[in-house]
Amino acid sequence: MRKSHPVRRVVLATAATVSGVVLLLSLKPASDPAAASAAAPAPQATAAGQESPQGAPGAGSGTVTGDAAQTQYGAVQVRLTVSNGRITKAEAVQAPKGGLSDQKTQLAVPKLNQEAVAAQNADIDAVSGATYTSEGYKKSLQSALDKVEPASPGSSGSSGTAQARTVTGKAAQTPYGPVQVRITVTDGKVTKAEAVQAPKGGLSDQKTRLAVPKLNQEAVAAGTADIDAVSGATYTSTGYRQSLQSALDQAGG
Repeated sequence: MRKSHPVRRVVLATAATVSGVVLLLSLKPASDPAAASAAAPAPQATAAGQESPQGAPGAGSGTVTGDAAQTQYGAVQVRLTVSNGRITKAEAVQAPKGGLSDQKTQLAVPKLNQEAVAAQNADIDAVSGATYTSEGYKKSLQSALDKVEPASPGSSGSSGTAQARTVTGKAAQTPYGPVQVRITVTDGKVTKAEAVQAPKGGLSDQKTRLAVPKLNQEAVAAGTADIDAVSGATYTSTGYRQSLQSALDQAGG
């Protein structure tokens, strides 16, 4: 009987050892989830990286496309890239094509793009030999600028939007065609004026090129429609003043 006790002790000790090993092994799977959880931040880092591009475009930043302006030789449509309210890129996504139009487009569009970025407005010079393309470009450019304007003062707060706005007067009919004026008003003062419509064709082209820039300057300087007519362009001057007054009335001036 005494010899059997050591055997029992050995059996019990062995069983205890096996149980201990089993318990130790059973603890290892618990460490695996910990390792998996340590790798979990990787997807979170990706998600955080995705948030920054969403917040990157601020007010007055992005891409905007103006309305297509129809010309005798085809449509002209301008797209602008704007950063913090400033034009950083201008391009024509539509322009006259076919025959001589290809040559004129290749000549005019790059120059117009450069002028738009340099001027930061639609008051740019027409390219000689591509008058219609230039006029269409300026109209579509102004349309794009009008779409950008509400967002451009975003960095300075909502009050900036109320301080500056663009108003287009009613078209005034003349014997040689309509005249229509658009003005930009900032803090109640006319800061820019331009003719979005003016007589064209024959001698009218020459008179328009002569008269409109002077009328634009006078409108800004006077801040009213009480401006002098340009000699040799009486009808255009009269129509300009009528449309200018219409724009001022809408602006509350």
